[in-house]
Amino acid sequence: MVAARVVSGRALVVAIAVVLALLGSAAEAQQLSPNFYSRTCPSLATIVRAGMASAVQREPRMGASILRLFFHDCFVNGCDGSILLDDTPTFTGEKSAGPNANSARGFEVIDAIKAQVEASCKATVSCADILALATRDGVNLLGGPTWSVPLGRKDSRTASQSGANSNLPGPGSSLATLISMFGRQGLSARDMTALSGAHTIGRTQCQFFRNRIYNERNINASFAALRQQTCPLSGGDSNLAAFDVQTADAFDNAYYQNLVAQRGLLHSDQELFNGGSQDSLVRQYSSNAARFNADFVSAMVKMGNLLPPSGTPTEVRLNCRKVN
Repeated sequence: MVAARVVSGRALVVAIAVVLALLGSAAEAQQLSPNFYSRTCPSLATIVRAGMASAVQREPRMGASILRLFFHDCFVNGCDGSILLDDTPTFTGEKSAGPNANSARGFEVIDAIKAQVEASCKATVSCADILALATRDGVNLLGGPTWSVPLGRKDSRTASQSGANSNLPGPGSSLATLISMFGRQGLSARDMTALSGAHTIGRTQCQFFRNRIYNERNINASFAALRQQTCPLSGGDSNLAAFDVQTADAFDNAYYQNLVAQRGLLHSDQELFNGGSQDSLVRQYSSNAARFNADFVSAMVKMGNLLPPSGTPTEVRLNCRKVN
């Protein structure tokens, strides 16, 4: 009987611990708030906006590059600034992963903004939150929507090269793969199609679209010929082309108009409009910019709420490139 009571007591302790852990996870998820730094760093939004305005003025493409960094960060163990960590002799992070090596860019912009934030609010604001705000401002500065960014993220003390290699969809992904990979992050097919609209800005390298412009049939012939001018059959792998042939540096719904006209640059782009489940939504976005903007904002906030797994060591980094 005594033994039974001991077992029962232990079971109760375990049960309470589980409940507390779940409550802790819920509390962690709920701590994100647009007002998180209202008292500790009231100048944060102004500093980040000014930094991004300067960066985009120098190079409009930078808005797209920062947006891509945020996406690649959030899809690997949550939005924790892990993509910003440099490799060291004893640490290999996400920068050298296949989807990021020689293509992820904009780190110096985040560094510059972080330095300004640190000068104003020492050891207070995470790199992950700076990246989230910079992403919103980059989109808005290029003519896109703005939104209230939930804040309160912490920076991971580690990164996952394997996670970056396995969690990020590639330029040759099929529609089924895209839906599956976004679904693993808790994002719906609608979220995926709206987030893909990020390709209304930015550029990509010839090596990622060469096969499409030479070998695929569901492509506008004149568009293929135009892109072949800067992407030969061999060589020129790093030559750049804009995703959006109409308005390369304007955040609008032209990306979807291009898909309807079979002018998607990547195979994965055109998969959204290729006789599949997202065709009707692409048509809707192509003719209704307001609907696209609303769904894009909703999906961005949803993606931005992805947090590292419970128990992940975190901190507020003083330097975005290395742990404290």
